[in-house]
Amino acid sequence: MEPEIVKRQETGEKDYVNREQDNVAIRIKKPAAVKEADNKRERRYKDLDHVIEQYSREPGQLIRILHKAQDIFGYLPEDVQAYIAEKTETPVSEVNGVVTFYSLFSTEPKGKCTLKVCMGTACYVKGAQEIMDAIKEHLKVDEGETTADKLFTVKSTRCVGACGLAPVLVANDDVYGEAGAKDVVKIIHEYRKGEKIESSEH
Repeated sequence: MEPEIVKRQETGEKDYVNREQDNVAIRIKKPAAVKEADNKRERRYKDLDHVIEQYSREPGQLIRILHKAQDIFGYLPEDVQAYIAEKTETPVSEVNGVVTFYSLFSTEPKGKCTLKVCMGTACYVKGAQEIMDAIKEHLKVDEGETTADKLFTVKSTRCVGACGLAPVLVANDDVYGEAGAKDVVKIIHEYRKGEKIESSEH
């Protein structure tokens, strides 16, 4: 009996159904997007294995391994922490303690662009809070959150050592000195377009 071909509405892919009396055997293909996600995750763990193999033999390399792992995955969820703990024969509690102690590590997904507003004294007195408020209002997120489209994460930071340029807004590795609340929309817009600009005051 030839298999009957049916089309599933939710995936748009063809499934092959063998109907014999009252028994129905269905082979459902995994959607391409799910396959790609699985493959990407597998590649990331392979990359992490290489990192662990490279550094685990040296004492005191946990922070370096975690830093590399965050570069690979974008953040450090519990399953990645547990994997590192197992591979390095380190207690999970110790790995988690390091991750939660250092602010450079994140346990939540981050956006492609991290917007950090310097809240050091010089920046604060020159309007850093107004910049933060403008970012939160425009992106509709609170400090520490990531936008739904995974493009932006909003954070505050301590002094970045550029007091002469206060107030300072940092977007990934780009520093915008003497920034103002009015610059926020323009900077965000250009990052959405994949471009980089300087503060409108320069």
